[in-house]
Amino acid sequence: MKLGSEASLQKSQAGWRVVELQNRLGMIIILALLCLILSFTAPNFLEVSNLLNVLKQVSIIAILAAGMTIVILTGGIDLSVGSTVALTGVVSVMASAAGVNTFLAMLIGIGTGYIVGLINGFLTAKAKLPAFIVTLGSFTYVRGLAYVISGGYPIALQAAGFKFVGAGYIFGIPVPIYIMLIVYVIMFLVLKYTMFGRHIYAIGGNQEAARLTGIKVERSLINVYSISGLLAGLGGVVLAGRLYSGQPTAGQMYELDAIAAVILGGTSLTGGVGKIQGTIIGVLIMGVISNGLTLMDVNYYWQLVVKGGVIITAVLIDRLRARNS
Repeated sequence: MKLGSEASLQKSQAGWRVVELQNRLGMIIILALLCLILSFTAPNFLEVSNLLNVLKQVSIIAILAAGMTIVILTGGIDLSVGSTVALTGVVSVMASAAGVNTFLAMLIGIGTGYIVGLINGFLTAKAKLPAFIVTLGSFTYVRGLAYVISGGYPIALQAAGFKFVGAGYIFGIPVPIYIMLIVYVIMFLVLKYTMFGRHIYAIGGNQEAARLTGIKVERSLINVYSISGLLAGLGGVVLAGRLYSGQPTAGQMYELDAIAAVILGGTSLTGGVGKIQGTIIGVLIMGVISNGLTLMDVNYYWQLVVKGGVIITAVLIDRLRARNS
């Protein structure tokens, strides 16, 4: 019986690996087809300057999506990341304007994001509140704090070092792209080679079973939401550097873009299944579609219609994927 159950488990795991590989290859093919179509329909799409611009434009969403990936892997959701981008941008720029060292001002902004995530994690893990409700509440009050602190007006950024993080170049490549790549390398290593990464998958697969095996579920969930908030804070700092200001209106709809990218990348909304490599593919698909529509001079309102359709399609793909698996 024991040998039979082990063989069944190994067969099941092999099946999941095949499904994940098929999903990732499918998304890569879709991305390649999009690029091929846009190379004929959108002027200048394949120019190096435009491709770098695509990567620069998606870098903020990509950073948020990295944090969103581990949240969704646990079976949760974080609707507060867009509002956190606004708050952390405002806080870090205000700190810089007050004369705080540039690096320290950015750390203050990132730390603010971490605190937002910590609160979300505590209420979700300790108070046992639904993640959707907790982060929907923080989606509102965090944005409100950004308006209260800034008085509802953008705050101009003066520090050159701060601007460099969002708008600078190293060897002709925008700095936000480097930051995005560093985040994804770190997240890949964490999910693939650390105990914390294995705990994330275990919690998403079956939270109660994970608890019975000795995993500290509550601590892990608090850490997951804290990391999501921290990365949202990083995204807010980078965006503030790009816009040369801290804006309370920044980051609107970013949470939906991040969720759509994660799901398109193959991470299941029910948790336990997904790879960070898939998320970056999902981000690129969203970015390529947006860039292509802009190059083709499609009306912004129609771009919103297309984006909404992409989000619905992403959820539909997730449902079909779960049913087939």
